[in-house]
Amino acid sequence: MAKELTRRDENYSQWYNELVLKADLAENSAVRGCMVIKPYGYAIWEKIQGELDRMFKETGHVNAYFPLFIPKSFFSREAEHVEGFAKECAVVTHYRLRTDDKGKGVVVDETAKLEEELIVRPTSETIIWNTYKGWIQSYRDLPILVNQWANVVRWEMRTRLFLRTTEFLWQEGHTAHATRDEALEETVKMLDVYATFAEQFLALPVIKGVKTESERFAGAIDTYAIETLMQDGKALQGGTSHFLGQNFAKAFDVKFLNREGKLDYVWATSWGVSTRLIGALIMGHSDDNGLVLPPRLAPIQVVIVPIHKTDEQLAAITEKANEIKKSLEALGISVKYDGRDTHKPGWKFAEYELKGIPVRLAIGPRDLENNTVEIARRDTLTKQVLPVEGIAQAVKQLLSDIQDNIYRKALEFRDSNIHRVDTWEAFREVIEVKGGFAYAHWDGTPETEARIKEETKATIRCIPLNNPAEEGKCVLTGNPSKQRVLFAMAY
Repeated sequence: MAKELTRRDENYSQWYNELVLKADLAENSAVRGCMVIKPYGYAIWEKIQGELDRMFKETGHVNAYFPLFIPKSFFSREAEHVEGFAKECAVVTHYRLRTDDKGKGVVVDETAKLEEELIVRPTSETIIWNTYKGWIQSYRDLPILVNQWANVVRWEMRTRLFLRTTEFLWQEGHTAHATRDEALEETVKMLDVYATFAEQFLALPVIKGVKTESERFAGAIDTYAIETLMQDGKALQGGTSHFLGQNFAKAFDVKFLNREGKLDYVWATSWGVSTRLIGALIMGHSDDNGLVLPPRLAPIQVVIVPIHKTDEQLAAITEKANEIKKSLEALGISVKYDGRDTHKPGWKFAEYELKGIPVRLAIGPRDLENNTVEIARRDTLTKQVLPVEGIAQAVKQLLSDIQDNIYRKALEFRDSNIHRVDTWEAFREVIEVKGGFAYAHWDGTPETEARIKEETKATIRCIPLNNPAEEGKCVLTGNPSKQRVLFAMAY
């Protein structure tokens, strides 16, 4: 009956894959590298999307939509951009039509080559900046604060559900500004939005930082990121915000008349998060029994399960359960009552534990007599019996406590796995044995960064914002270093 999972300490990768499938979040599709997001998984994405969309609009952004297909010539206009995405692009070269052969009633398939090949959207900077050229003439047209919710395609060779797939869902913000300072302010503002969302809704602590040159977005001047730590000690980049400078404005000749009456190129940003956040949610909190969902993003926050032997008992319990359900919903809590007689309570308990529903209420004949209800917490797997009177407020407070506890647990794990290291031996022990972040000195050269990656597969996840200056020696070369940076193995 129970859908047992591989233990995390036995095979973390297998545990993750099994959990995604058994919890009905997603599955592989018939199209190589693509996934089917099942209703329960999509409901989590809708919660993520809804909260982020609200936060974007609160900061003055509006939604729009741009084409899925991008002329190949657009990519060649920004050299770093085309180089960065050249190996990932899916390209449309031909089209096919079914036509009537000169009115003779014979249907013929015709295949023709496109005059210009089309790239299936891996990201939208090029098509959007070609569009912005027609929208911007003077400083009065700025800023443009646009976001789009869309799908993108990046031809991945090695895929894993939610973490890396050929097609995935995301949002991408693309903004245009009159000054460098405004664009930089926007870049950091949206990084802060992502960090706030991750900590308050995903219950995942993040480290905000800037990427090194080799890790930044193709075509960006600077890339800022939020980095999280998964339970296996690997880092996961949760979201990025890019300061694009005037690169794309110059590539697409987007100029505006500034306040001084002079023509200047527009300043740009872009920023995005994707369904990869669901992968982070799973790996950041879940256990060997299944999902552990933070209440603020759980599609179902409370499930009520009746325990009965007779139809009469079920009818009486259902009446009481519906009263409780109504009182919870009045407080904005999402509730499911599972009155099915096709599955036993034990099966339901295991199923909802697997699906990570934060709170489970169980009501049996004795509870009816005593006017009580049994409450089980998913995060701690503990139970208590409470009176029905005041149960709605008690559950509301419990959901808040669970959200806080899940975050606190993740924060303690993250903080205990940031290791200050000063020797190459200690560095390798963190990366290859302990896991977590290695907070180490780096001499600032891309050559050293590349050597470290080649020898250990660890990358510089970020240079933390407000990173203190600290004289030291590079962990690999021994050359002088001005500050420490965060290294880790990463998804």
